[in-house]
Amino acid sequence: MADNIIIEDKKVIQGIESVPELKGEWKPVTELGRVVKGGKITDIEEIFNNNFKIKEAEIVNVLIPGLEEDLLLIGQAKGKFGGGQRRIFRQTQKKTREGNRIQFMTCAVVGNRDGYVGVGTGKSKETVPARDKAKRKARLNLIKIRRGAGSWESDSMEPTSIPVAVTGKCGSVRLTLMPAPRGTGLCIEKECAKVLALAGIKDIWSKTEGQTGTKLNLIEALVDALKKLSQTKIRSEDKAKVGFVEGKLKAEAAEAIEKITEVRAEP
Repeated sequence: MADNIIIEDKKVIQGIESVPELKGEWKPVTELGRVVKGGKITDIEEIFNNNFKIKEAEIVNVLIPGLEEDLLLIGQAKGKFGGGQRRIFRQTQKKTREGNRIQFMTCAVVGNRDGYVGVGTGKSKETVPARDKAKRKARLNLIKIRRGAGSWESDSMEPTSIPVAVTGKCGSVRLTLMPAPRGTGLCIEKECAKVLALAGIKDIWSKTEGQTGTKLNLIEALVDALKKLSQTKIRSEDKAKVGFVEGKLKAEAAEAIEKITEVRAEP
C-alpha cells in the first residue's frame, strides 16, 4: 500500500497535468446558470447577443462542449542547468519574518478554434490551485472574435484572418495585428500564436514595440487588441467585401463565402 502511495506522489511531482480534477454534479448559483442547465439557452451566441455576464465557468463547458485549453509559457526556470528555459509557472518570493513566502502564477487560454477565446491568470501558494484558477478565469473571460479576409493581397473570402488592423496596449508593450492573405500563417510570437489559433485565426501579421520580453504584458496587449477589434465600427458594405464573421462560422455563411470565392476565381 505504501508503494502505491509513493508512485502516486511521483506522478504528481513529475507532471502536474496528471492530477485529476474534482468533478461532481454542477449546482448553479446564478440565474443564468440555472437557465443554461435547464436547457432554455443552448447556444453561447444568445449570451453574447443579450450582453449577459458569465459568472460560472460551467456555463461555458455546457454551451461549448469541444472547448480546448492550454497553458502559456510566462515563467522562466532558475538554476545552473535549467536557467533561462520557459515554464508555465512564474515563481515569486516575498521576504517575511517567518521566511520566504513563495507564490506561483500561471496563464491559461481556452477556445473552440471558431470565434471564441478566453485568457485568464491564477495565483496560489501551490501550482495546482494556480492552474485551476487560471483555467476558470479563462472561461469567465471568454470573448467573441471578429474574423475576415481584410488583406488586399488576396481575393479569398474565407475568414482566416481579421477584417482590419488593430493595436493593443499593456504597460510599455504595443502590439499591432494586421490582416494577412490566406496561407501566410501566424507571424507572431509563439505564445500569442497559441491564443490566435484557439480563436480560429490562421493568418496574421504583427508588429510589436516596448518590453516584449515580459510575456504576460504581451499577452494582455493581444487580448486588448482582440477586444478593440470587436469594438471597431465596420460599414455593412465593407463587411461583404472582407467575408466578415463574428463568433462562430455558421453553415449558411460558409456556403455563401465559398460561392463568392469560386466566382472571383473564374477567369
